Amino acid sequence: MKKIFLAIALTATTLLHAQPKQLFKETPDQKAQRMEWWTDARFGMFIHWGLYALAARHEWVKQYERTTTENYQKYFDHFNPDEFDPRKWAKEAKAAGMKYAVLTTKHHEGFCLFDSKYTDYKATNTQAKRDLVKEFVDAFRAEGIKIGFYYSLIDWHHPDFTIDRTHPQRLGGDASEADYAALNKGKDMSKYRQYMQNQIKELLTNYGKIDIMWLDFSYPGKNGKGRDDWGSAELLKLIRKLQPGIIVDNRLDLNDYSDGYDFETPEQVKPSELLKYKGKYWETCQTFSGSWGYYRDENTWKTHRQLLDLLITSTANGGNLILNVGPTARGEFDYRANNALDSLAYWMHANNKAIYNCTYPPAQYQLPESLDIRQTYNPRTKRLFLHLYTYPSNYGTLVLPGYAGKVAYAQFAHDASEIQYKTENGDLILKLPKQKPPYEIPVVELFLK
Repeated sequence: MKKIFLAIALTATTLLHAQPKQLFKETPDQKAQRMEWWTDARFGMFIHWGLYALAARHEWVKQYERTTTENYQKYFDHFNPDEFDPRKWAKEAKAAGMKYAVLTTKHHEGFCLFDSKYTDYKATNTQAKRDLVKEFVDAFRAEGIKIGFYYSLIDWHHPDFTIDRTHPQRLGGDASEADYAALNKGKDMSKYRQYMQNQIKELLTNYGKIDIMWLDFSYPGKNGKGRDDWGSAELLKLIRKLQPGIIVDNRLDLNDYSDGYDFETPEQVKPSELLKYKGKYWETCQTFSGSWGYYRDENTWKTHRQLLDLLITSTANGGNLILNVGPTARGEFDYRANNALDSLAYWMHANNKAIYNCTYPPAQYQLPESLDIRQTYNPRTKRLFLHLYTYPSNYGTLVLPGYAGKVAYAQFAHDASEIQYKTENGDLILKLPKQKPPYEIPVVELFLK
């Protein structure tokens, strides 16, 4: 009996101390070092561009409208981005304060912006007649912006990609797996997996150092696709072999591996939902409007304040923000995107020190929610930044409870002008100007003792 209890105890101890599944031998410190530039950057640009820009009614237009490959061909035939100049894109991204950029090299529609030798469905065979990914890489790299490639795991054009519940030619919601098996007779997903591996090899071999790989997306379950369909573990090993320092998102369906991804990707969530990711590596991907691809008639564009809130709240919770632009079919940023980028450029030029290299502050600097202030903190310089969502109306007086003795100096971030203060009953009382500075959300910089 003692032997049985001992065996049970040993088994329980083994399970208790079992290590999570790993694909690689990287330590947490090594990962932190690899991720450092990304966590310092905090702000990036997403670019969704493809044939759907011609339809100008959402990047999922082929799926939404159940368009056949034959009927979608007109967009390939007429793709002619005569105003495409990625140097302009890069300068606009840099001015807005974005430190990295991720381009859709291939989206779900299957069209490739790069010159792949494994398909004819690519930009070099359109009126563009050139490798648009190469031009993007050269232009953004010249501005000092890190390079990221988005690559869709999904491909609605490839003949061996099996039809599933997200496909344009999907069956009704009550269709069984047997119904889909009959529909997909003759298709071979193993051929598609090889195609995908071949293209990712091209992307990670032909364009120099690539900093981010953004793969999208898995939807396991009935009539869906997940890790087995993509060959996810092998694919991730290939990516890391080709680009050892690369950063990879979490959409390969490898969440049960501790190193099956580098960062989480909350998509189109409200700022209030970002708190739960605190303490992790994460990046919220967001659009200026309600669409990722160019959508001519869509008008739910975020205000300047909403965009700032996303950026500040992301940083205040230790995460990144990647904001998307959907260029037009002529290859330009649409005027609404330019207006949004210009407004961000104005604020970031003045206040970027409150974003770059910043995260959430130590617990002892927490302020009451009633002040309507977001806090970001630079642990290297020991500077605390107060983002004033509501500017004090009581003649500029701002009381920071419990801050007496914690601050050595105070100034506005935008112009480094001194903010005078006094202490009273353990509180720090800032004397702000009566007139609010000319920024939607002004930032106070505190030099901590």
